[in-house]
Amino acid sequence: MRLSLYRFETGVETIGGNRVVYDLERGHARFGAAVVDGPALVWQLDPAEADADGALLSQFVQLDPFAPWVIRCDRIDFALGGIAYRHTHPGPGIRYLLRGELEVETDGHSAFYGPGGAWFESGPDPVVARASAHLETSFVRALVLPAEWAGKRTIRYLEPHEAREVGQTASVLLEHAIALPR
Repeated sequence: MRLSLYRFETGVETIGGNRVVYDLERGHARFGAAVVDGPALVWQLDPAEADADGALLSQFVQLDPFAPWVIRCDRIDFALGGIAYRHTHPGPGIRYLLRGELEVETDGHSAFYGPGGAWFESGPDPVVARASAHLETSFVRALVLPAEWAGKRTIRYLEPHEAREVGQTASVLLEHAIALPR
């Protein structure tokens, strides 16, 4: 499968399918068919051979077509200097930085993101995220998760002493069952 993120400046209308539409001005998300009159983000989950022209970011993801899946859109807000210590998630996703600055470290490599920056996390690869000490930092993401994770918090800290919330709040905006082509 291919997970792609698109940004539309003047609005978008989707006709359905495995899509999450996020209204950047109102801060809410919809699944499938939606209309947004202003700036919007759209995450699409398509067959691997689908075209991703114009995407901010597109990544191939391995998903078992016979297993049940959900797609979740949530927003993570960091306190000044907040840290998401070394952690994993049970499924892949694409993130989009709404405001602030964020350093994301994966596999020994660091990348810095400002507003409008997008990045992919595979799920099982450990990640550390450090928010700006001077700017409020938030991102929104779409995660593809095994159905047994529906309604559950997905962050799994790798060190027991790090398994505490350190200046971050997660708000689930939507969660929807999806069907994959077989």
